[in-house]
Amino acid sequence: MTVEQVVLLAEDGSAIGVEDKAVVHHAETPLHLAFSSYVFDSAGRIVLTRRALHKKTFPGVWTNTCCGHPLPDEDMGQAVLRRLRDELGLKCSDPELLLPRFRYRAEMGGVVENEMCPVFRVLSDDEPTPNPDEVDSAERVPWAEFASSVLDGTREISPWSKLQVAELVKLGPDPLRWPVADRAGLPSAVRLG
Repeated sequence: MTVEQVVLLAEDGSAIGVEDKAVVHHAETPLHLAFSSYVFDSAGRIVLTRRALHKKTFPGVWTNTCCGHPLPDEDMGQAVLRRLRDELGLKCSDPELLLPRFRYRAEMGGVVENEMCPVFRVLSDDEPTPNPDEVDSAERVPWAEFASSVLDGTREISPWSKLQVAELVKLGPDPLRWPVADRAGLPSAVRLG
């Protein structure tokens, strides 16, 4: 079995090395490359997931559909599809870039996330089948209901998803009509075919 690695980043978004995923997250997590994905069905409902209770980072927290890290030299679109398949058993459309410049830092229980994290929209009407190693549970929620409850604070959600929702609502009320973003804003370490 190969050890999964993440891509470490400089402040300008360029790759400066790799680190084993198992040891990269701690109190002083270095800046690294990640992605977030939002899966919508044909009715515009988002698939939300609750992170597995035994996860090292943000266990049991509800969040967007799927987050992850591209492997060194892996196309980010393929990484999104790989993680959606592994975590939720979903067959999806090709990922569409929405927020190329998203970056955040968050802490829970002494463990820090520190990521440049482009955000993607993915379409699928498949029913999620959560992998218990990664996902505790999943549900579909209409986007407008989800976004308003996140923004007014009545829905608890991961800190990165809360920040992403605040940016995504600026793209318009219908998530199926959001414009695809220009790739020029991506960190230079991102490979996207």
